[in-house]
Amino acid sequence: MNTSLSYSVALIKDAFEQEFQPGTSKYTALYRAIKKSILNKDLPVDWVIPSTRKLATLLGFSRATVITAYELLQLEKLIVSKTGSGYRVAGTFEFIEQTVSNDNHTIVDKKYPELSVKGRAFLNNVSILNRTENNTILFKPGLPPIDIFPINRWKNLLNNYWRYIKSSELSYGQSSGSYELKQQISNYLKVNRAVHVSPDQVVVVSGSLQSIYLTASALINHGDAVALENPTFPNVHSIFKSFSATLLPVSCDSEGLDVRDLQKSALTHPLKLIHVTPTNHYPLGIRMSLNRRKELLEFCSETGAYILENDYEHEIGNQDNALPTLYALDNDARVIYLGTFNRLLYPSIRLGFMVVPKQLAPAIGALQEHSHRFVSPATQMVMGQFIDKGYLYQHVSTLKEVGQQRFELFLHLLSAYNLPITILQKEFLSLHVVLQFEKSVSQKKEQQIVAVLKQAGIVVFSLSKCFVATPVKTGLIVGFATVNTTLIRKNVKTLAQLLAQYLA
Repeated sequence: MNTSLSYSVALIKDAFEQEFQPGTSKYTALYRAIKKSILNKDLPVDWVIPSTRKLATLLGFSRATVITAYELLQLEKLIVSKTGSGYRVAGTFEFIEQTVSNDNHTIVDKKYPELSVKGRAFLNNVSILNRTENNTILFKPGLPPIDIFPINRWKNLLNNYWRYIKSSELSYGQSSGSYELKQQISNYLKVNRAVHVSPDQVVVVSGSLQSIYLTASALINHGDAVALENPTFPNVHSIFKSFSATLLPVSCDSEGLDVRDLQKSALTHPLKLIHVTPTNHYPLGIRMSLNRRKELLEFCSETGAYILENDYEHEIGNQDNALPTLYALDNDARVIYLGTFNRLLYPSIRLGFMVVPKQLAPAIGALQEHSHRFVSPATQMVMGQFIDKGYLYQHVSTLKEVGQQRFELFLHLLSAYNLPITILQKEFLSLHVVLQFEKSVSQKKEQQIVAVLKQAGIVVFSLSKCFVATPVKTGLIVGFATVNTTLIRKNVKTLAQLLAQYLA
């Protein structure tokens, strides 16, 4: 081994050992270790770093682990790949982010105030999040059929906004959202979801994640008990963990969240908040029964807890034999109701809403005033017109029709392969499906499969990442809705072949 290679490997290995902690994935620790070495100038500008294959061999890692770490470094433009010379430390990069090690000291030889407890908590838990910033959409979960979105209609509404707007209307807007949009959302909820709300209770946000952050900020103190379905959204898990809540994972059965399990947890930890996805449990696609909904509301009325009802894909999960939302059944003003247009229209619209009980509205409003302020007035106006003219109703109808077709095609093609998996969703209830591994597959192997699929241009999420507590099940969360039928036919074979290879 030449001197420069020996130096690089020894340096990276030492930095990795400092960064790797229980609960941290290897690729995250490796990425942080190399980034720290670059920003600290231990690996100087234009320095050749080992190839992914060489570093994997010398450190005893899977090559997928190293590839993923290098991809993150390339995204931040810390390293570059040059034909014929492998990977090198980038010639220029902005020193804008100080990497903080676990002992909370900055990597540069200067003194700065320490991060707050909350800042460190969110930094430490960011790896829990499911990140979907890259441009690859093939089988990516959480995406609607963006290829059918009526772009021209939206464009015309936006052009009209700028054509007739007055300069006086370019000032600040209401932090909770424009009254016109809140009125249209109220009308939409009444017609489409049988949810009757006053526009004054509606808060316009950028998406469900902001709604959950606002709710946690208004309600959760250090150690407060929050119940989560197990499994659940990793992003929800990350937020409440970062708020230092006492997390109570509650099991789910065929009727949804198990209220009896919830009652056992509440004996030792008085509950303050319960996050649920009753219309379409994430990620398993279970619809909470009517009796179970009533049991949950009765339990919360007795214990004084709030319910955070995350109704992220209502129109799909509740299209047949519709059940009333928890909000509609609630007679005690305990349900905070969340919805999002990001999963109905397109993700980058960054537009959602929450319906807040009147007693919480002042606190949520104050938090909005101090943080996000408001969603773009242009986006709000266009969304209001989109609803008012009936375009949203038409689009949702088309979305369900297209989603159903793509779901059936995906299942038909995948079922032709004799894979050791169980497809948990047998009917069209969501814009994703869960492929649970039948054999005993470790989380490490699951992560390797996710990385290998990513290299093939297929983006999926790991099932194990959704579990808040053991026992953990492994598998894949696969999106099908945003992939047209031609691409589904072309790429299911690739997905099946790689699964067959790595599950053999």
